[in-house]
Amino acid sequence: MAIRFIDLRSDTITQPTPDMRQAMAVAAVGDDVLGDDPTVAALEEEVAAVLGKDKALFVPSGTMANLIAVRAHTEPGDEILLDANSHIYFYESGGLAAISGAMPRCVQGRRGIFGAKDLDPLLRPADAHFPPTRLVCMENTHNRGGGSIWPLETMREVAAFARGHHLRSHLDGARLWNACVATQIPESDYAACCDSVSVCFSKGLGAPVGSALAGGNDFILRARRFRKQVGGGMRQAGIIAAGALHALRHHRDRLSEDHANARALAKGLGHMRGISFNPEEVETNIVRFEVESMSAGRLVEQLSQKGVLMLATGAKTVRAVTHLMVSSDDIEAALRILEELLEKAPHDHDDSLRTEK
Repeated sequence: MAIRFIDLRSDTITQPTPDMRQAMAVAAVGDDVLGDDPTVAALEEEVAAVLGKDKALFVPSGTMANLIAVRAHTEPGDEILLDANSHIYFYESGGLAAISGAMPRCVQGRRGIFGAKDLDPLLRPADAHFPPTRLVCMENTHNRGGGSIWPLETMREVAAFARGHHLRSHLDGARLWNACVATQIPESDYAACCDSVSVCFSKGLGAPVGSALAGGNDFILRARRFRKQVGGGMRQAGIIAAGALHALRHHRDRLSEDHANARALAKGLGHMRGISFNPEEVETNIVRFEVESMSAGRLVEQLSQKGVLMLATGAKTVRAVTHLMVSSDDIEAALRILEELLEKAPHDHDDSLRTEK
């Protein structure tokens, strides 16, 4: 009999619900590159309203949203400041260098979060020897920070610092929805800190495709050109925009269920032999833990043989992400299997590293 997998690799593995599929099936469509797709237009208008920005632009992926944002804010040779573990720097295939020609300068944040005092020593003097610093990027929630949430006051502090030094700011908000549900802070409050913000529909919200980039009128006009330049202009995109629009309207509040499941997973891990882990660091739907008794790669391999999928993201680090396709019963089952494996774990070494989205 085939194994039913409990898939905790990422919230990107979610599949559309029946209601979402129906919305996609009946969506009104047109040529979006020509500005004729009414469903895309409706999605962009609603996203802009939620984020408190002038306009929004629908794009195929969060990576493209961030890529376009950096390109629209900078010119080749400009420098950007961002956390050393940020998704833009760590997981986007060097796009900021290849497409934008931008030079990253990394901040050593704490679980992906930094303050103005961390940025101040990195500012360049006005000198022809140095690239001009143009942009500060933040990520909320922070993926490699374990779903960590930026305190709003810290984000405001960084934003004020950027404005005071004539820098632009961009928020990678792929999981901003999670931060807002966890804190009960409106998306527009976080978005107000930055000149632009990207959000994703295909992670926690469960749409099959799509992200959006939001900002001022002139910024989005420039971003639209770069979307076309990198191949992100789509034609009858309303079919997929309908899924994103349904997710935006119906799937945000339920993220609290994912957070509850992540806390349950964290609580169980906190009592297990062979795990180094602080359950208090689990703020949203991402759980990262260290394995002491075997390599992360070996544990993940053994889990998969038992029907539980997680990601090895370092020699000893494992990541598990809760989402709309994982129930509380699934978490209990995953914990039982994990505890059984750890009880009989050998000690070995495996430096396998997987990409996380």
